Formats: sequence, C-alpha cells, structure tokens
Amino acid sequence: MTQPCPALFLSVATLLAETAGPIIRQHFRSSVAIDDKADASPVTIADRESEAAMRRILTEALPDHGILGEEYGEERTDARYVWVLDPIDGTKSFICGVPVFGTLIALLEDGKPILGIIDQPISRERWIGARGLPTTLNGQPVKTRPCPSLDRAYAFATAPEMFVGPDRAAWDSIAAAVKQPRHGADCYAYALLASGHVDLVVEASLKPYDYSALVPVIEGAGGIITDWQGAPLGLHSQGQVVAAGDPATHAAALQLLRS
Repeated sequence: MTQPCPALFLSVATLLAETAGPIIRQHFRSSVAIDDKADASPVTIADRESEAAMRRILTEALPDHGILGEEYGEERTDARYVWVLDPIDGTKSFICGVPVFGTLIALLEDGKPILGIIDQPISRERWIGARGLPTTLNGQPVKTRPCPSLDRAYAFATAPEMFVGPDRAAWDSIAAAVKQPRHGADCYAYALLASGHVDLVVEASLKPYDYSALVPVIEGAGGIITDWQGAPLGLHSQGQVVAAGDPATHAAALQLLRS
C-alpha cells in the first residue's frame, strides 16, 4: 500500500509558499529590473529573492534533501528526496502585471513527484496535491470535470512558440480538434483543470521545475497527466506534457499527439 505524503513535508511545502508569496506581491506591478538569462527568458528580483528564501528554509529544515530550482540550479539531486522549485512560473505574465503566474513547489521521491503546490500569490489561491490525499484549493477538495470527447474540450497551451518543429504540428492538430483552444496562463491553466474549469492542457519544451508540481495536483483531483507517449512524468522526462480531467479526453489527445 502506498504511504501518504508525510505531514512534515506538507508543512514545509506550505511554509515555502507562505514565504515566497509576500516577496512576489511586494514586486508585482512595480518597476522591477528585467534581466535576460542565457536562454533569453526574462528574470526579475522577485524570481531570485523568492527562490533564495525557499532554498534557505529547505537547507535548514531538511539538509539531507536535494534541491533543483530554476534560478539557482541544483544541489544533491541524487538524494532520495529532491525539492523542485519554480518561484514564478509565468515570469512574462508577472512582468506584464497579469496575475495568472504561480509559484510551483514539488517534492520528488526517487525521481517521482509525490507533493505539489500551485500557489497564486496575488489572488491568494493555493492548490495542494500530495500522494494519498485529495487535491485541495485553499483547504477545500477540488475535482476535474467529465469531458468524454475531444470536440467538447476547452484546451490550453501557454504559447504557440513553445512548440518547435513536429511539436507545432501536433499542437495544431489538437487546436483543430477541440471546442476551444486558448493560450496563456502558464501553470494556472493546470490549476483550472484541477478545479474543473477547463478540460485539457498540452505543452512542450518544459523543464522539471515547470511540470513536477503539477503531477500531484492533477492526479489528486482525479485527472491524468503524462508525457506525449503516455508515460509518467519524472525528473528526467523530455518536457512534453498532456493533462486532462477525463480519461477519454486524455486518450484522444494522446492519439493525435503520437501521430
């Protein structure tokens, strides 16, 4: 029998979110400097300060655990437990003053996500998913909604530019098949899926800090999240993600993506 996620880890994850939130709110819609990283993606003081604060907590509370963060890289990622942090998933939205970004906090056990938080610090919405427990939004259980066919699905992807080469054709086939394709929202789209407001999210070119926290949130709400081959997501997945609230929608999306 699979053991529930330990209460200590849940309390630490919650503390991380509560620590990052005020830092991000302080800088939201302010005149923050914007730097470009080596991959041309933007980063701000809010990204750096919030990740640094979370890392300090983890180093003190769980010194034998590993850490992988978007801004400050990896420490002890060969450990049994590894925390994966994205302080602001959706920095472009943050920069533009659009409150659909989120702080992503995940804990992996032997490379598999067992705990995830999607925290929206402006609306103060917090989705928590953990092994053995139902996903909650601000303490109340949430569920995905039924959607038995792809042509009835409302689908999200952050941006068409994330699909390169054959991946773009795959997304175009999904966009043509669903009822309504939408762009934007970053991790917030997965939170909306967990709460039963949208039906499908398809993305590519993601890093472990982009998708790890999403897995427990979606699965704990009754949904399915895999790579494009239908395999479970883990620390070494290739960054192609498909999440659905209904098994039939997920299966139909996989069929299109594989072809």
